[in-house]
Amino acid sequence: MDSERRGVTLGVLGVLIVGASVPVTGMLDGYPVITGQALRYALAGALLLAWARLRGQPMPLPGRRDWPALIALAATGMIGFQACLLFAQRYAEPGLVAAFLGGTPLVLALAAPLAKGKRPSWAPVAGAVLAGLGIAVLSGGGAARWQGLVLAALAMVCEALFTLLAVGVLERLGALATATWSCCAAGVGGAVVGTVADPSASWAWPDGRELIALGYLTVVVTAIAFLLWYSAVSMLGADRAGVLVGLMPVSGLAVSLLLGMQDFRFSQLIGVALVSSGVVLGLRRERDELGALDVEVLDDVAADDRDHDRAHRPGEGDLLDELRPAVDRAQPQREIHGAERNRLADGDLAVLDQ
Repeated sequence: MDSERRGVTLGVLGVLIVGASVPVTGMLDGYPVITGQALRYALAGALLLAWARLRGQPMPLPGRRDWPALIALAATGMIGFQACLLFAQRYAEPGLVAAFLGGTPLVLALAAPLAKGKRPSWAPVAGAVLAGLGIAVLSGGGAARWQGLVLAALAMVCEALFTLLAVGVLERLGALATATWSCCAAGVGGAVVGTVADPSASWAWPDGRELIALGYLTVVVTAIAFLLWYSAVSMLGADRAGVLVGLMPVSGLAVSLLLGMQDFRFSQLIGVALVSSGVVLGLRRERDELGALDVEVLDDVAADDRDHDRAHRPGEGDLLDELRPAVDRAQPQREIHGAERNRLADGDLAVLDQ
């Protein structure tokens, strides 16, 4: 249970950091999209490598099974997500894009268990539906052209793949290595794609405002938040951790209100209440999941009790050891009872009679 609370805490911190960074991301509107993201991820990967070295923590290298997932994760969940998100807002209002992203928890709640051949649990699914509804209320929706709808849907898929593609790598390498190598893959891949796509302006030097935004996104939103998120996914599972994604727009709303970038509406309180309810519901474990662990523990305890019964009750073990030679010599039980009656309880005599 301590591990579960820790996973929830880490996941909440991670999504709140990412959600609060929305105003900062807007500071990079004029900077090349792909190479800007490549620079951010490459620097974050270097920071995580340095952090592991300072702590003396081993950094396992990805194997043949890991690289395809890491490359796909970098292309879709990192570079692809940011590109779709920025381009979608050119053809759709931000509220509609946010409403589409509200479907990410439901995608994770359904796809994560199915990918492992398991049945989706009702709690994450129901929680994801509530959280998605709350996000739609928070965003208020909006108008869009068909290009905006397509790009918003692609952004939602890419956001879900950021978690789904990392599940197997997390099991093999751990949270720190997964965050580090995915950032390195995104940095290298983004640099190549950005240079080929726009060689003249891809590596423009950022101005002071853009440099501050890149520094914040690199250290806080990427290196720290990615490590927090992948740690939460490894502890909670992708389906249950996915409902925490609903807290991102809540965090973004809070920052926007504090900075005076958005006006307060009563409907926002309803949206926050729905998202919060969905998160609480989605994090619940089903009784079957808890019962399976309890039954396993009880079986182990029962087996240990049978195997070590004499060790726990040495007096009875010594008495049975004394009586065993007498039984082997086929002496009558009543003689045993008579000789040992002063050392046996009535219940023990009944057992010996049987």
